[in-house]
Amino acid sequence: MTNIEKYNDIFVQVFGADVAQLGDNYSKETVSEWDSVHQLNIISLMEETFDLMLDPEDIMACTSYNAGKAILARNGIEL
Repeated sequence: MTNIEKYNDIFVQVFGADVAQLGDNYSKETVSEWDSVHQLNIISLMEETFDLMLDPEDIMACTSYNAGKAILARNGIEL
């Protein structure tokens, strides 16, 4: 499984999202189910999947699909 597939799978697990839905418009503002618990689940799965320990700033900033991708890139994970 590629890193992008692993990343997409996180959103499938947390939201039951269809991979085709993921992209620029998938965010806290557009997904009604996205709340603090879901956000923490995303972070937890990102840390587990990519063997990371994210900073509190990154945890607070992970409010969209694209933001998560940027956080991973800053941590040396290529998607």
